[in-house]
Amino acid sequence: MSQSTASLRAELKHISVLFPRSHSVFRVVSSSIDEICCHFVNGKDKHVINCTISESYPQSKPMWYCDTEDISVMQVVGNLADADLTSKYLINSMVKFLVMQLCKHFNLPVPMHIEELDKPPQPVEVDVGIDSSSEDEDDELNDVDDAVLEENVAAEIEEVRKENSGISQENLAILNKIKQTQRKDYISGRVSGSVQASDRLLKELKAIYKSESFKKGCYNVELVNDSLYEWHVQILKVDPESNLHADLKKLKAKNGTASIIMGISFRDNFPFDPPFVRVVCPVLNGGFVLGGGAICMELLTKQGWSSAYSIESLIMQIMATLVKGKARIHFGASESAYSLSKAQQSFQRLVQIHEKNGWFTPPASDG
Repeated sequence: MSQSTASLRAELKHISVLFPRSHSVFRVVSSSIDEICCHFVNGKDKHVINCTISESYPQSKPMWYCDTEDISVMQVVGNLADADLTSKYLINSMVKFLVMQLCKHFNLPVPMHIEELDKPPQPVEVDVGIDSSSEDEDDELNDVDDAVLEENVAAEIEEVRKENSGISQENLAILNKIKQTQRKDYISGRVSGSVQASDRLLKELKAIYKSESFKKGCYNVELVNDSLYEWHVQILKVDPESNLHADLKKLKAKNGTASIIMGISFRDNFPFDPPFVRVVCPVLNGGFVLGGGAICMELLTKQGWSSAYSIESLIMQIMATLVKGKARIHFGASESAYSLSKAQQSFQRLVQIHEKNGWFTPPASDG
């Protein structure tokens, strides 16, 4: 175990001890050397907050994002990226920032032991080679090394098991295929996207596979040509009291299938820039859907987007916006009405208009 890895594990152990799963306000649910999952509890509400840690930590800052529709929680997590934290123990400082800001916003008492995060965590022992001329000592050292190796391997297997729990075998196969493709691309020099964006997108997809909305069949996700950067999201269920739900039933009776397909495109600098989202089919009237299929939401612009947003929460907000905007399926519309180029053009025009006049639609409550 390297010194940097030992230091990181010490920090993770420190926050897990201070904020266990039983904590009343902030809980570290799981942690590993590349990600952390926390829950912030506000009464009956539970907000999921995740963190991605790169191999170059602490030189590179961990990225935090959340899976919640609460705008206030999103803003606090988003502010963390710009916070001036200079502590040697960066994760400890970040957790302290989150807990204090969230408690302040929701008028909750700050945990009394919060200042413990300012103290250095208890060190984790680092394996150090020992020179010895004695064969007995060499054998003993080898036995210790083997034991440590077995312990580390067992710990890594357990971490992977926890990480993959709740994901179907079919979706695990998709994730493994993506990882294998990425390795081949890196080896051959054909790297698509960026390491940072690919890592975040892989974790976003994994979180979606674990989500209750996905498992209940509210929507489905397909990667276009197995690319992490191009998604097709099928909206399968909407508010049963809405006209859009009735239209989907009519579409199913007509075609045998019923869904609204959205295209989500990500760039190399995701999650710092928003994805581009458009409706692929069917053609919709209303629902804040523009010409070409682009979606009118400030959330999808640079000024409205935050790296703290999760793709799961984005999908759910768009689904709600379609219903609140009284979207209806335009039966009989030409399939050529929607295209990527038309959607991009109409979205750029809309952004220019709103930059001059401000954003008024959709309502703030719709995201």
